[in-house]
Amino acid sequence: MTLHDSARYREAVRSALVDGDRFLGLHASDGGSVVRAALLTLGGDVRLESVRTEGGSAPTIVDLVPAAGWDEREAHDLYGVRFDGHEPMRPLVDHDLVLSHWTVPVRGDDAYQVAVGPIHAGVIESGHFRFHVVGDRILHLDARLFYKHRGLERAAEGATLAEGARYVGRACAACAVANGLAYAHACEESLGLEPSPELARARTLLLELERVWSHLNDIAAVCAGVGLAAGNTLFAALTERARRLNARLSGHRFLFGVVAVGGSALDLDARQVGAARDELEAIGREAARGWRELQFSASFQDRLPDIGVVGADDVERLGTVGPAARAAGVSLDARSTSTRLAYADFECQVPERADGDVRARLEQRALELEQSREIALGLLDGPVRPAAAATGATEAPVGVGLVESARGATVCVVERHGDRLERVRLRTGSYANWPSVAYAATDNLLPDFPLINKSFELCYACADR
Repeated sequence: MTLHDSARYREAVRSALVDGDRFLGLHASDGGSVVRAALLTLGGDVRLESVRTEGGSAPTIVDLVPAAGWDEREAHDLYGVRFDGHEPMRPLVDHDLVLSHWTVPVRGDDAYQVAVGPIHAGVIESGHFRFHVVGDRILHLDARLFYKHRGLERAAEGATLAEGARYVGRACAACAVANGLAYAHACEESLGLEPSPELARARTLLLELERVWSHLNDIAAVCAGVGLAAGNTLFAALTERARRLNARLSGHRFLFGVVAVGGSALDLDARQVGAARDELEAIGREAARGWRELQFSASFQDRLPDIGVVGADDVERLGTVGPAARAAGVSLDARSTSTRLAYADFECQVPERADGDVRARLEQRALELEQSREIALGLLDGPVRPAAAATGATEAPVGVGLVESARGATVCVVERHGDRLERVRLRTGSYANWPSVAYAATDNLLPDFPLINKSFELCYACADR
């Protein structure tokens, strides 16, 4: 971790990007006196480039990496940091009531606005989508989230490292394992702890169980987006079966409380492992049958191509991650370079037709569903016992954890003093991808937005936190 002056900070980030590093996030620290940018190297390591603010200001990097836009806006709203060159600095978390302050102006003949939310008819979190349209064609979309911002990062400050896991784990029900693991890895890196093989195995199993139910749920959501009730019902039922399996194995349908700093309490005997294998096999057979039905449903398939396109160039510019990036043919998956989890033989997969549209994102989920199920079955090769991490590296005041969630790369930065948290920053795959949803909507028809949105199926809570 290097602390630069303003000029050298921008040059360090620019040089890293030229070398092929990827932006992972940016946050303000030390009460807003420091700004840190996280970058992923080609070798899979995470580096932090930091700059001390001068008079409350730091240089922007959005011209170098547009994906930093949300991060800088959040740091401005929550810590008062001004980013020189980021103009206009539209509010993100701070909900300014003046419409023109947070939306992009769209002018022209026959242009008008359609406001959707923040209260929705479905059982979902609050989000306001402001569409700028001509007829039914979307010219631009401004998305406003953070209606349920809970201040979890700030609330965790001063807590012990063990206590901090509760704040991060409750950021989002759908990503409890991924978020918790990113935090645990960050703490353990800071403490100089390395996972034992059994600990890595248990954690990888939990992460893939979370991914299985998430992908089943996401396929069901796309079916709902086109009005295919039979497909939605089938995959929603399989989602419920996967969650009930989680409850039998861990005590909680969403795998709450199963990730701890420094170890794992997961304890499965041979009978439990055998029953879990049988259920995963049965879910796989039913999912394969349902997928064949979807493939041969002409009315369903006709709705998917060429809608909500985020291509490979867009992925690079917007910082898109996870299945949405891989659906555009960009082979990005934190599992490929993970050293703290049991992914020794992992191979990143992309769909045969990596067109970056709704169809490609759906097909990517189907690929990863089967892959995750096979990984979980491979890990269920015997009883799972409680395990702990061991000292194996040098301690440091800052640690970074990177985990591939069902929605993409999730990074957590932990800054500590002794056993107390000074700063926690959680940047999830959903947080990274929300700007891509807004981009994907452009030049599509307004009635297609629910389908586009469901093809990403991002978490509101992961962003709001």
